[in-house]
Amino acid sequence: MTWRQMTTAAAAVAVLVMSSLAQAQQAPPAAGGKADAVAALKQSLQQGLAKAKGYEWVETTIISLKGEEKARKQNRCYYGADGKVQKIPIEQPAAQEKPQGGRPGRRGGGALKEKVVENKKDEMQEYMKSAAALIHSYVPPKPEQIQAAKDAGRVKATPQSGGAVSVAISEYLQPGDALTIGLEPAAGKLLSLAVNTYLDKKEDTVTLDVKMNTLADGALYAAETKLDAKAKNITVVIQNTGHRPVSK
Repeated sequence: MTWRQMTTAAAAVAVLVMSSLAQAQQAPPAAGGKADAVAALKQSLQQGLAKAKGYEWVETTIISLKGEEKARKQNRCYYGADGKVQKIPIEQPAAQEKPQGGRPGRRGGGALKEKVVENKKDEMQEYMKSAAALIHSYVPPKPEQIQAAKDAGRVKATPQSGGAVSVAISEYLQPGDALTIGLEPAAGKLLSLAVNTYLDKKEDTVTLDVKMNTLADGALYAAETKLDAKAKNITVVIQNTGHRPVSK
């Protein structure tokens, strides 16, 4: 198994983020305050992002371990007739494999080292799949869970500069987690999503940051998504660029 195969798990993150965008945007103006911010957020999550479906774009997924890039993959993306994001791999120049080290005269040493490396890659891939599944529980945010958190007093709306509002939801899914959503109620814009959570143990921290952007016609998309699995020193960055109208 190669590092490039790990992009399969990373791609799951991109899919779930895009699915969240398909349920965002165009909320009506809100006057301000927690109730208005939550109402605008709920409605924006329910209405859909129709304009983005008229575009295709290039998705670049970069996987790094301890700050060193290990894999990079690109897909041409567009929405299919079923409303789901379709992906076509863009051929990349084949990366040259580095020669495996090993001292002459020590039989079996190289094979053992390769086995250890492969086991480590398998473990990391499984970890990333678990992290992606966990994030899927947060993105897209579920209106009913937002309402439940609001009713329980676990939602805090804080005005930001420029008319934006930061909606912080504590214990959204499990004790000690946090989901923060940047919203511009007056323009009906979803600005950002941030998740701070963990897997089995609280020290198994997993974070997700999504930076939103808009095109000239107001179509909303995730410009950059960053998944950081600190316990494994793995970082996945997904960039969406080169948007253009889909050919009719």
